[in-house]
Amino acid sequence: MFDVIMRKFKGSPSQQEVIRLLLTRGFSVNDTGRVVSGSIEIPHTQIAGELGIDRRVVDSTTNTILQDVELKPIFQNISSIPSLRDLAPVLKLFVLTVEVNDAANPGIVSTVTSLIAKQNISIRQTISEDPEFTDEPKLYIITDEQLPGELVNELISLDFVRKIGIE
Repeated sequence: MFDVIMRKFKGSPSQQEVIRLLLTRGFSVNDTGRVVSGSIEIPHTQIAGELGIDRRVVDSTTNTILQDVELKPIFQNISSIPSLRDLAPVLKLFVLTVEVNDAANPGIVSTVTSLIAKQNISIRQTISEDPEFTDEPKLYIITDEQLPGELVNELISLDFVRKIGIE
């Protein structure tokens, strides 16, 4: 779906940047074309400033979204999810990052979480980036305790795992 969305803006790299920001931040577009997070409005000038583009690019992107029958329901229903990933050090939690060869393969999340559960380690949050919206999606698993070395070795040896990170 990400490719379909981006093709609609293929003539404008700046509008594609706006789309990426909306998707990665979970910002939606309301009926008046304003960018919002829940009911909080984010000024187009702020978005433009962060991206280093003109505010009118944000305006035209949101107008295009509202006029497109495929884009409108996507961007009017997208939302953000609070993440423990960046809070982990403060809360004394641990983050496992798993990069895989092909994120579209089924069973990745269940395999990794099952191996962690077998160690009786509590999982506080799992965040799986969508391969449709990210070029190199990652799986983040936030746990209450550090993963033992033998589990890390077992995870690294899985066929679908390309790289593991531990914080």
